Amino acid sequence: MLIKRREGWEIPESQVTSETAYLGRRNFLKTIGMGGLIAGSGILSASGNVRAAVADPSEALYPVPRNNAYEGGRMMTPEEISTTYNNFYEFGSHKNISKAAQALKIRPWTVKIDGMVDNEMEIGIDDLLARMPLEERVYRHRCVEAWSMVVPWSGFALKELVKLASPTSKAKYLVMQTFEDKSVASGQKQFWYPWPYTEALTIEEATNDLAFMVTGMYGKPVPKQNGAPLRLAVPWKYGFKQIKSIVRFSFTEERPKTFWEELNDKEYGFWANVNPGVPHPRWRQDTERDIGTGKRIPTEIYNGYGEAVAHLYKDLRQKDRPFM
Repeated sequence: MLIKRREGWEIPESQVTSETAYLGRRNFLKTIGMGGLIAGSGILSASGNVRAAVADPSEALYPVPRNNAYEGGRMMTPEEISTTYNNFYEFGSHKNISKAAQALKIRPWTVKIDGMVDNEMEIGIDDLLARMPLEERVYRHRCVEAWSMVVPWSGFALKELVKLASPTSKAKYLVMQTFEDKSVASGQKQFWYPWPYTEALTIEEATNDLAFMVTGMYGKPVPKQNGAPLRLAVPWKYGFKQIKSIVRFSFTEERPKTFWEELNDKEYGFWANVNPGVPHPRWRQDTERDIGTGKRIPTEIYNGYGEAVAHLYKDLRQKDRPFM
């Protein structure tokens, strides 16, 4: 008899309270939105209105199969909230950037893989998607600003991209950079920020099962304001670590200075692991506001994913501050 041991973040599917409605909606969209009722050059929406076809060649890939090993542990955040309440400093330092982010051109989109690897390459996003095993995972997302949400991300395990690159034994870090184009991203005209946005993980973090490359959400391609066409999700870390709209992956022996660390390393460190016991210098971190319900809830160490990731940091010295 096979007995499956649940990880700390897992719960029975029945406890994700919006599951039935969510799956029903996905199937409905798949039936009429993806391949059903076409009117002229548009697609008939659920409300009966004709809308323009989405200019994203990956749309037909979604929804992708759900990996039930990864569940968010509480009710999923409504799509209309998590796609309009966003941090994306390339388009402004406030939350209401969803309209401005539509200026981002996501095709063509080329991803560069270089550094200490056997397989240096430049690859188009659609070619990359064709080579990756896509799945859906429900993750909790915790912002350093002490708000949180639960999102059904689609994409692939980051370790699959690492495998594709085939880093050498000397590679210790995976460095990621976002696009840089001041003509569409007005926030990049703010010269005091160290553009392009740069983030990094250790190779051990990048190959952990939880590290995930996001290409979609809510059964559709990921919207521009949420980091299209390729962003990072590492759910045990604060949101500022989860870089959006990635164009480059570089493998290196040297740990880089990341975007927020370079701006203020007293407040935003390299590790950025969620810990309710380590306050931000300007606010507490022991509770968070769920943006879907507005309720304040206790924050968990490693955002509740400690069983999968705590071992990555057991040998770090105290002065390395593996949390903030």
